[in-house]
Amino acid sequence: MIEVRSIDYVPVRERHGKVWHQGPFWFTGNFVLTTMVTGFLGPALGLSLPASVAAVVLGACFGTFFMAFHANQGPRMGLPQMIQSRAQFGIRGAIVPFAAVVFVYVGFNVFNVVLAAQGLRTVFPGGTTLWYVLIIGVAIVLAVVGHDLLHLVQRWLTYVLIAVFGVLTVGALGRLHPHAAAGAAHAAHGSWTSFLVVFSAAAGYQISYAVYVSDYSRYLPRDVSARKVIWWTYAGAAGSAAWLMSLGALLASALPHPDAITAIRQVGNALLPGFGTFAVVVSSVALIGIMAVNAYGAMLTTTSAVDAFRAVRPTVRPRIAGIVAIGVIIFAVAMLLPEDYLASFNTFVLMMLYFLIPWTAVNLVDFYCVRRGHYAVTAIFDPRGIYGRWAWRGILAYAAGFVAMIPFFATSFYTGPVTEALGGADLSFVPGLLVGGGLYYVLHRNLDLAAEQAAVAASERELEAGADAEREPTAPVR
Repeated sequence: MIEVRSIDYVPVRERHGKVWHQGPFWFTGNFVLTTMVTGFLGPALGLSLPASVAAVVLGACFGTFFMAFHANQGPRMGLPQMIQSRAQFGIRGAIVPFAAVVFVYVGFNVFNVVLAAQGLRTVFPGGTTLWYVLIIGVAIVLAVVGHDLLHLVQRWLTYVLIAVFGVLTVGALGRLHPHAAAGAAHAAHGSWTSFLVVFSAAAGYQISYAVYVSDYSRYLPRDVSARKVIWWTYAGAAGSAAWLMSLGALLASALPHPDAITAIRQVGNALLPGFGTFAVVVSSVALIGIMAVNAYGAMLTTTSAVDAFRAVRPTVRPRIAGIVAIGVIIFAVAMLLPEDYLASFNTFVLMMLYFLIPWTAVNLVDFYCVRRGHYAVTAIFDPRGIYGRWAWRGILAYAAGFVAMIPFFATSFYTGPVTEALGGADLSFVPGLLVGGGLYYVLHRNLDLAAEQAAVAASERELEAGADAEREPTAPVR
């Protein structure tokens, strides 16, 4: 059955699923070749293998911390991730983070489709354009069917990926010699500076998943354990990222010209003829899965943005139209992507960190410290409700957090003065978190919680009444 829900509230009676499903879902969601590419960065900057592994593991664990705490918002509110931002930014003000988030979705899927096509073309015939169309088409179908199918695909892929890459990792550890790295010749940065660059890239990569975590936990029962939702999400996402980024660092440290597809084939086929090629195909299938997940999330975010200015009925037809439109954009951008996409990917990951750190700080502070998980869900869809069209406190906190990060930027086209003074070390996440989240909390010290609670109570009554109406005998029974 095609999913019928979109940006609307998931009624309690429709909640289903097991909390442990979050673990394999995010394990496979993160166990993709783009994650491995992030691990290439350390050796390219001249870091030793132990330092590269330490940087990606610490960065992944740090970034996943924020991502996992967003997962708890899904079962509490029954809403997709980004539409919840209306409570902090206002119904129309939320367009500010929405724009950055759509950029993340499209960017990731462009890199994913390029890698998936390269992987499949190592085995099957066909040109780049044909494979782009086929891969994006399959991802669109999965996203259209929706939430439950995506969970099922990701869950079963987890078992296959663990088995295949378990063998591949053991083989790589036994056969590769990290001291042969050619990347050490390019050690233009100091080791500490390079470590922080890699740490930030890994953290930013993980934080990028925060923008749609609750999209895939919002169907869980409302009374599910918060600790379990957070833990399973964290374990799945951090575990797969630490593993695959570390494997990427090993491959880049031992091979003169690291390339995700070539490296996997080379190591796997050395273990057993054809095994490396099989691993590449499995990796490509996993990329198609996460592309579907990204397309689904992009549809929810763009629908939320449009709905802020013109009401959108959350039915199947707009869902399909939104997903197809996202697919067309991804195809067009992928066709224009230069061959040297690795340098672009590293810059892209850092830009995600810059745009998403202030948002995650504002969103989490609001949920856990200001409103403590209590929201008037119906008001999130009402321009005349308590959250309003433009919430200046949230917008100001986000902007202040972003501006505070600028002196700490370290990209290929701009280096902030603080970063230059530190020798190139990127510590932008520190002011982004502290200024964005701290200012938001300070600005809401005088929030009228009594009025908020009254609105929350009214919202609960309205939601209950709507659920009762749907239970009437005249309603279709499923």
